[in-house]
Amino acid sequence: MISMTLLGILGLVTLFILLALRMPVALSMLGVGLVGTVIANANKFMAVGMSSDQAWARGFKIAYSNLSGETFEAASNFNLLVIPMFVLMGTLAGVSGMSNDLFSMAYRWMGHLRGGLASATIAACAGFAALSGSSLASAVTMGRVALPEMKRYKYSDSLATGSVAAGGTLGFLIPPSGGMIIYAVLTEQSIGRLFMAGVFPGIILTLLFIGSIYFVVLRNPDAGPRGERSAWPERKESLVRAAPILGVVVLTIGGMYTGFFTPVEASGVGAFFTFVIAAWRRSLNFEASKTVILQTMNATATVFLIIIGAFVFIPFMSMTEVPANLVILLTSLPIGDLGVLLIIILVYIFLGMFLESMAMLVLTIPVVIPIAIGLDWDLIWFGIIVVIVLEMGMISPPVGINVFIVKSIAPDVPMGKIFRGIWPFWFSMALMIALIIIFPQIALFLPETLVGG
Repeated sequence: MISMTLLGILGLVTLFILLALRMPVALSMLGVGLVGTVIANANKFMAVGMSSDQAWARGFKIAYSNLSGETFEAASNFNLLVIPMFVLMGTLAGVSGMSNDLFSMAYRWMGHLRGGLASATIAACAGFAALSGSSLASAVTMGRVALPEMKRYKYSDSLATGSVAAGGTLGFLIPPSGGMIIYAVLTEQSIGRLFMAGVFPGIILTLLFIGSIYFVVLRNPDAGPRGERSAWPERKESLVRAAPILGVVVLTIGGMYTGFFTPVEASGVGAFFTFVIAAWRRSLNFEASKTVILQTMNATATVFLIIIGAFVFIPFMSMTEVPANLVILLTSLPIGDLGVLLIIILVYIFLGMFLESMAMLVLTIPVVIPIAIGLDWDLIWFGIIVVIVLEMGMISPPVGINVFIVKSIAPDVPMGKIFRGIWPFWFSMALMIALIIIFPQIALFLPETLVGG
């Protein structure tokens, strides 16, 4: 016999060990959740006098029943259609050159300013994030386009790589964010309301990133020399080329805000029109189509497996009562709601130094959401804070995944220089969190005015 709280703690420790050994997040949660459910149920039956053999048999039966039931529930959830559709949008935009058009437009309008190329990279990342919903895709796609240009204009390595790494994180905040979708599913919140909540913070954080670049070049003008000033006809041409994909973004986000589309319908409409634009440009040959299909299937399968793993792991954690005990502990501390929130943020920042963002999200939701509910926090508002803190983890040393992505694109730049370049953007994220805490309406205004929301 083992106490349920101790079982929960052992489950968490085992999970962290598996992640440290580089086991996939989904399989780690699935394994720990399945085995933990068996042990928890066997303990429960033995406690009421059932024989050991019968208790273990019942425990296995319940665990396997939960596994099949949760797998079917995740796979048949209609709202999760947004995942393959938005992934398809981003993949089509990448292979058809639409991402290049976004960067070219931003470069034509901003490249002549000090640090303009880096600012254009941030703006292009924000635009591409509104298509792909992926921080990694944004960093890879824009890094390949922007880093050679910044190198040509002799930008400092730290500013160039730091702006790409930080700009890529916007894919986790600006809708359609994959992280938001998983948060919404695990917390049973509206995906549409959560998407709307990310619009203003995404815009403000983009502006804060551009402000950080201005601050860097103000201190060191050589870090971001001016580029060539584009003539007005060139600017207008770049705007025309980027207009179709900007139209798709406005159509999907605007359709959700007005209530004309549900998130699922918006994802289907966005994917359809992105496909039409790609076909019109004649960029979908056999190889490109194969790439689009395989990347979409791979990304979708990965996300669904993570959700299935979370659906098995979260009930196990609830059985152990670890989240409930943590709620009682934190709410009893004489530090107030703000103190509890700061503790949660600091824990996330610490975990972000070692864990990948999606892993952190699915691992911590079973623990932090009961705390948020116990303190009567708005889960949409809290979700935006969590997403931004997870963004910070993407560029935090020593395991900032976006930093390693940029390193793979710019292998000649030392890792230390890339990490030095991310700090202005990291503090911009911290400032964004403070603004949302002080002014919650930054995140809540659009969801509260959302038609049907």
